[in-house]
Amino acid sequence: NICLDNSMDTYKAVDCGLLSSGCFVGIIFFILGLGTLLPWNFFMTASMYFNNRLNTSEWSNGTVTTRKEYYFDNWMTLLSQLPLLLFTLLNSFLYGWISEKMRIAGSLVFILFFFILTAVLVKISMEEDRFFSVTMATIWFINSFGAVLQGSLFGLVGLLPQKYSAVFMSGQGLAGTFAAFAMIFAIASEADSESAALGYFITPCVGTLITLFSYMLLPKLEFARFYLHSKSKSYELQTSSRLLPTVTLSVFPAITVDVKTVYGGKWERYFIPVFCFLFFNMMDFTGRTVTVFFKWPSKDSRLFPLLVVCRVIFVPLLMMCNVQERHYMPVLFSNDFIFATIMVFFSVSSGYFVCLSMTYAPQLVEPKDAETAGALMTFFLALGLSLGAALSFPLRFLV
Repeated sequence: NICLDNSMDTYKAVDCGLLSSGCFVGIIFFILGLGTLLPWNFFMTASMYFNNRLNTSEWSNGTVTTRKEYYFDNWMTLLSQLPLLLFTLLNSFLYGWISEKMRIAGSLVFILFFFILTAVLVKISMEEDRFFSVTMATIWFINSFGAVLQGSLFGLVGLLPQKYSAVFMSGQGLAGTFAAFAMIFAIASEADSESAALGYFITPCVGTLITLFSYMLLPKLEFARFYLHSKSKSYELQTSSRLLPTVTLSVFPAITVDVKTVYGGKWERYFIPVFCFLFFNMMDFTGRTVTVFFKWPSKDSRLFPLLVVCRVIFVPLLMMCNVQERHYMPVLFSNDFIFATIMVFFSVSSGYFVCLSMTYAPQLVEPKDAETAGALMTFFLALGLSLGAALSFPLRFLV
């Protein structure tokens, strides 16, 4: 029973039995995609834990005084994106010097170590400035290794048929939803805040271990071995699904996480995990998925860049939601469901346009220039992300 694979005008006889392991390869790449974005998403959705630990209040002379503002969400966003920009610049050197196995397995081991450190810190009392510094360093190193991991895995999945790249990106798209549900379950457990945070950070430790074991299993599958060893293709750092328009990171999560509900009770604990993180990640994934079936406007349409620029309207809209504490701007949208509606359009358009942009970019140049175009797209998107993260500081001050 033989399947014929026409490659480079040469037929290769492939035992159809190899295809039976293809579904397991798909599952592994889905897990690998999920694992690459777990670090970013777990730190982002845990912003309430970090803010509560840093921005505490204390009694002094009979009055409540609040300690200094650390702007954790702004710094977290910035220090998550700068490593992406740095390793985009260094990829042509790094990926030629270090083997694929060392880059992928090594990055996962270091990410696991820093997640274990984060979980341990939940149980350790620490002065706020020191805790902030340790956490920022952890975020920097985790995202540095995460950038290496993503670039390497995109190169690896590029050796397989195109559908496996789609499976890999689907796993990445669900990473944020997974982290948001983990946060909601931690809150719903009714455990004390320390135990809930510990359980929350143990989850990505387990997830990273599963990702590492999945990668180690990959070479044992005949289907994967055939494609990974029978083709020659240079690795390149490609744009991952974590790349959002600049606009997005200027307000999410630095501003959206400070929106307050007008209702009290238990709903107050679930408001941000549901309306901010869960809504954003589910709708962003929906926007990405839509591009598989529907692409509008066309790549040659002048309407496309105009619509992308129009997303700037979400910046003032979200700033005029019920963000607390405020300085200058009025609250025009205090209702919870207005905020939720804005978040839906904000996140769907983010996922839709970023995928559409990355789909159209290689088609707008000659085939020989497609690789150069991809490299330039990667750099400028990484630069835009970093600028968006930096812009979140003045925008938060202007609210």
